[in-house]
Amino acid sequence: MSAPHQDDVDDAPEMLDAEDALEEIEDAEGDIAMDSDDEPEEINLHNDSIAYFDAHKDSVFAIAQHPTQPSLIATGGSEGEGDDAPGKGYVFDTSPVVGRPVLPPSYNADPSSQPPKSTELKPLFTIEGHSDSINALAFTLPNGEFLVSGGLDGRLRAYQLSVDGHNKPTFAFLAESQEVPEVNWLAPCPSQKYPNTIALGASDGSVWVYTIDASDSSNPLQIVQSYFLHTEACTAGAWSPDGTFLATVSEDSSLYVWDVWGEAAAKSLVNDNGQTVVSLTGQDQRFGVEGGLYSVAVDPKSTFVAVGGAGGAIKIVSIPRLGVDSQPVSSKQSKAKAKGAEAGSAQGGTILADLHTQSDGIETLSFSPKQTLLAAGSVDGSIAVYDTSRRFALRRHIKEAHEEFSVVKVEFVSGLGDGWLLTSCGMDGVVRRWDVRGAASSTETSLVKEWRGHRGDGEGGGVLGFVQGTTGERIVTAGDDGVVLIFEA
Repeated sequence: MSAPHQDDVDDAPEMLDAEDALEEIEDAEGDIAMDSDDEPEEINLHNDSIAYFDAHKDSVFAIAQHPTQPSLIATGGSEGEGDDAPGKGYVFDTSPVVGRPVLPPSYNADPSSQPPKSTELKPLFTIEGHSDSINALAFTLPNGEFLVSGGLDGRLRAYQLSVDGHNKPTFAFLAESQEVPEVNWLAPCPSQKYPNTIALGASDGSVWVYTIDASDSSNPLQIVQSYFLHTEACTAGAWSPDGTFLATVSEDSSLYVWDVWGEAAAKSLVNDNGQTVVSLTGQDQRFGVEGGLYSVAVDPKSTFVAVGGAGGAIKIVSIPRLGVDSQPVSSKQSKAKAKGAEAGSAQGGTILADLHTQSDGIETLSFSPKQTLLAAGSVDGSIAVYDTSRRFALRRHIKEAHEEFSVVKVEFVSGLGDGWLLTSCGMDGVVRRWDVRGAASSTETSLVKEWRGHRGDGEGGGVLGFVQGTTGERIVTAGDDGVVLIFEA
């Protein structure tokens, strides 16, 4: 038996030449590679907030502000990342937060000066009873007598607000309803003729309208209407400012403007279905948006509705005026009758404009309360502003409003800036305010101010919503990072 074959191998460790040992190895960025010392990376977060609320254990999906006591804020989300994590929300008061004085530049430049501390807020009330995330909240109008929560468990829960002699608010559970698989959105009716009315859109495409009446102990949540024309999830809804009509859109690319109170039916202005004054679907090639519709807004005069969808598509559709002799238009009629913005304003269902400035889905729409402006926020990170009095001409396109991150919400400030100021938030974790009075060709920046404090950087750190009252003096945010921040304008 022969011995096993062995190559001539030197058992001594291989040594580098002296010149090789002295060579510095650089990375692709040109920096000298260093051994890792396993120390945690230090991250410096920029925080402009004057106060914060951090009781949530996971993302804050919903936020609402009381209409007459704007310091009362309600927020809702999930209690964890697990599929069985229940939904939970809170109500807190921002009035104890003291604003910061305007400091001279010399103070801010002083390296020894301590940054002002942010005030921690505590909950006044806990919103419970949901077995899945709370993703919609609303106070009823006009006086905020009730707080309503909607969840991914399909529950609609109502709480009654009482204020004692010391102006201390308390909330008490009133009733709940569960008619749908998931609640996607809530919208309070603004009409004083129909107070304490709330609309919701569901994952099964249905739309429901409730009126809350605490005096009826046997049925405090009263169903006013229920609609079932959408064939896929109802993604967004908005009342006309006078509360007469409710506009809803769906993933099936349909738009319906509902005659909730029968005022149009009384004047024979409804479609053949007897429920709507505008009925447009994806079957109409001129109206259809491949990928669906996801945002909707009604102009301040209740004369037309804007809808936004996949691929950056925006459609402008007329709403009939009840005081004018007009006829509603269905999907089949709109293609033949639509002639642009000059079409008669009394005509309902006419496609007035087809806008396509942005490259990705339109997540949010807002009309200025005082100017003829429509703002649209896109997944591509841009904001487009249109002049509704000039055939919806593009007035300004802010292409990197939130860099490459999705714009989640845009909203004009109603009581400041004469309708020119626009607030936006995005998945970059930043809130910004813009002055959009410049022309489209203007080279001047529209940015007035920005506020940072959320983690940012896309999913997990963006701003999922905000409220700013009528004055816009304070902005309260709902963070994907589980934190609510209060910023001072």
